[in-house]
Amino acid sequence: MVKDGKHRRNEVGIQTLAKNIRKYRKERKMTIQELANELDVDYSQISRMERGIVNPSVSIIFDIAQKLGIEPYKLLEE
Repeated sequence: MVKDGKHRRNEVGIQTLAKNIRKYRKERKMTIQELANELDVDYSQISRMERGIVNPSVSIIFDIAQKLGIEPYKLLEE
């Protein structure tokens, strides 16, 4: 939803996603750099996602889930 020209951020959802990316990455004993290499993105992009600074696209969420060997919805579960 756009209000006054600004996009609304769902902070709870973004923080849940951030926490889950880190959780599943660590469960697979992957470093941020290893995940970034698998996704062909910069280290800082993954780091910002895990800190809840950026709001990744649906496409990257699906790519992350695939590389972590999980269903995409797992990244959004509280």
